[in-house]
Amino acid sequence: MFTSVLMIEKALTSADVEFVTTLHGDEEVSFHVLLQPRGEQADRLLRAIDDIALGELDEAVREGNTPEGQEALSTGERALEVSLTALRTAGAAAEGRLLEDHPLDALRAVVDEVGADEVIVLTDPHYVEEFFHRDWASRARHKVGVPVLKLFSHSKA
Repeated sequence: MFTSVLMIEKALTSADVEFVTTLHGDEEVSFHVLLQPRGEQADRLLRAIDDIALGELDEAVREGNTPEGQEALSTGERALEVSLTALRTAGAAAEGRLLEDHPLDALRAVVDEVGADEVIVLTDPHYVEEFFHRDWASRARHKVGVPVLKLFSHSKA
């Protein structure tokens, strides 16, 4: 069985689930999902700049309403459960956990713990962080010792 650690920031869409579960053809895949809610990983200014770069001006204006703190964790717990259920329904083995702090330290620990074959980082585009190589995928490539695949979410959850 192929083991993937999947880092996400929101609930997986059906298109995302189909994409990640078919990456390895007919090979069975086990997913270890790590979710850190978007409100916990980047400040509002960076998120707003990303929204503007994507032409989503309405989203940039609403960044002040993005859940943070305990509210983000509660939203994250629901998103994690939805994602795990969707992966299992698609026939994949899936378990996961919510991250509050230091996602890359947790990622490295999980990769070692489960003997992962790869890491998949599946997020919305974060142009500012990606430009400066401060996004999860760029930073993970120097920490985890397995291939890191950067994918963009197919649509809004």
